[in-house]
Amino acid sequence: MNSMLTYFFLGVSLAAPIGPVKATLLNTGIKNGFFHAWFFALGAIVTDILYMLTVYFGVAQFIDSPFMKTFLWSFGFFVLMYTGIENLLTLRHIEMDTKFRKIIRLRHSLLSGFLIALLNPLTILFWLGIYGSILVGGAGTTSSYQIILYSVAILLGISLVDFIMAVVSSGSRKLLSPSFLTFISIISSLSMIGFGIYFGIQAYRSLF
Repeated sequence: MNSMLTYFFLGVSLAAPIGPVKATLLNTGIKNGFFHAWFFALGAIVTDILYMLTVYFGVAQFIDSPFMKTFLWSFGFFVLMYTGIENLLTLRHIEMDTKFRKIIRLRHSLLSGFLIALLNPLTILFWLGIYGSILVGGAGTTSSYQIILYSVAILLGISLVDFIMAVVSSGSRKLLSPSFLTFISIISSLSMIGFGIYFGIQAYRSLF
């Protein structure tokens, strides 16, 4: 039980810092409400599971290759720049959509969370470094059953942080003034653009 709690708090601590995925999650909650933010988070969690399986089954060398790194840096650049700029251009739409549009956009939020996390090289480095270390550290002493439990504990910790961020960002729509929400949305959008520029620089360095 102590080990489970340790890995749970590991997931919490690793999910807390604001990166491109969390910045987009917060912006989604502010603009579109809780369910869009939560579906975005679920999409990102699907990516986490995918990369966990990739590391677990030993095919991490493929995504760690120079070609794949350059590919992911480049696409991460385009996705984050597009998302950040689009958010800046739609700041006036920080309001609830109609029921019909919300159903369509929930799917869009889920897909956005998946793609932004999938094309985020920081996510890959995270799972290669942290999860890879867990597997290596427990080699020969940790059973497959224990590894599954520890992995679930990490995902639960990440999910808790994402849930709290979705609640806080969506709840702030009712508590804060529209001008302040717009300011927060601008900051998160600029953060996405900043990470996009960073990814672009890394892609350029990989190519040249």
